[in-house]
Amino acid sequence: MISPGWRVVIAAYFGVMVSFGSLLVFTFSIFLKPLSAEFGWSRESISAAFGLAAISVAICSPLLGHLLDRWGPRRLILPCMAVFGTAFASLSLLTPNLFHLYATFVVLGIVGNGTTQMGYSRAVSTWFDERRGTALSLVMAGVGTGAMVFPPLALALIDHYGWRVAYALLGVVVWLLGIPLTAIFVRERPQSASGAGQPLEGLGVTEGVRTKTFWVVVATLFLGSVSVNGAITHLSPLLTDRGVSSATAALAASILGVASFCGRLVTGFLLDRFFGPRVGLVLLMAIAAGILALATASSAGIGMMAAVLIGFGLGAEADITPYLLTRYFGLRSFSTLYGFTWTAYAIAGAIGPVVMGRAFDITGSYTSLLTSLAAVTFLSSGLYLLLPRYPRLVRSEAGH
Repeated sequence: MISPGWRVVIAAYFGVMVSFGSLLVFTFSIFLKPLSAEFGWSRESISAAFGLAAISVAICSPLLGHLLDRWGPRRLILPCMAVFGTAFASLSLLTPNLFHLYATFVVLGIVGNGTTQMGYSRAVSTWFDERRGTALSLVMAGVGTGAMVFPPLALALIDHYGWRVAYALLGVVVWLLGIPLTAIFVRERPQSASGAGQPLEGLGVTEGVRTKTFWVVVATLFLGSVSVNGAITHLSPLLTDRGVSSATAALAASILGVASFCGRLVTGFLLDRFFGPRVGLVLLMAIAAGILALATASSAGIGMMAAVLIGFGLGAEADITPYLLTRYFGLRSFSTLYGFTWTAYAIAGAIGPVVMGRAFDITGSYTSLLTSLAAVTFLSSGLYLLLPRYPRLVRSEAGH
C-alpha cells in the first residue's frame, strides 16, 4: 500500500505537470509562429507576453509564499489552478488587440506560482527528511513529463484543429488532471501542519534573507534562469529557422523534456548522497554546454544534442533550490523564502525570452546572444563553490 507521503508526491507530480512552469513554458514556442502568422505580431511582441507573465510571477511569488506558510498548500493551490486553467483556455478567444494577449498572460503570471513546485514542495518536504531529495525530484519530474507530452500534443492539436482549439483543450486538461488530485491527496504531514501546535524548525524570513548563503542561491538562480528561459522559449522557432521541420523541432522540445525527466530523477538520487552545491555546479555546466551547442546548431542532430544537455541540467537552475532552502534554512519560513527566490527566477525569466526575441528581430539570428548566455551560465555555476556546509537544524522526522 502506498504511504500517505508518497501519495502526496504522486499528486504533486501530476499537478506540476499541468502547471504554469510546464504547460505554459514548454508550449509557448509552439504557439509563437501561429500567433505571429494570425495577427502579424513580431516575435519580440509575442515574447513580451511571456515576459509580462514572468514579471507577474516575480511580484506575486513572495505573497504566495507567505500565504502558503500561513494557510498550507491545498487552500492556495486549488484556486490558483482553477484560474490558471481557465485563463489558459481563454487564449482560444484572442483578438488582434495585442493588449488582450498581454492581459491574459498577466493573469496567468499572478496565479502561476501557486500551481508550480513552489506550492507543492512545502507539503512534500514535511513528509520526508533523509529521502527529501528523491521526493522533491519526483515532483519536479512532472515538469519534465509536461515538456515531453505538451509540445507534440500542442503541435498535433494546432495542425488538426487550429491554435484556438489547442489552447482551449489544454486549459481543460488543467481542470481534469491537476485540480482533482490536489484536492484529494495534497496536504502537509499532520504534526507539521500549521496550527498543530508544533512549530517547524528553521530560520525566520528576516534571518534567512540576511545570510550570504541566501543571496548566493538567488544569484545562481537568476543567471541560470536568463539563459535557460531564453533558450527554451525560442527553441522551436530557432530550429525551424535553420531548416528543421516543425515536427522535428517539436520533437526536440519533447526530447528536452525526456532529458529533463531523467535529469531530475538523477538529481534527486545525487542530492540524497552528495553535497547539493556540487551537484548543482555539474548540472549548470551541462546547461552551459547545451546552450553553446544550440548557438551553432545547423542540423537536427546538433539541436537534439543541445536539447538533451539543457534538459538534463535543468535540475540545477531551479529544482535544486527548494532542496537547498530546506537544508540551509529549514521549513519554518520555507515557502516565503522560496517565493523570494522565485521573484529573482521570474525576473530573469522575463528578461531571457524578450532579449532573445529582440536579438532575432534586430540581427535575424540567435547565435551571438546564445554564445554569450552560455558563457554567463558557465561562470554562474562557480557560485555554487561559495556555499557553506549545511548548518545543524532540528529536523522533523517523517519516518520515511
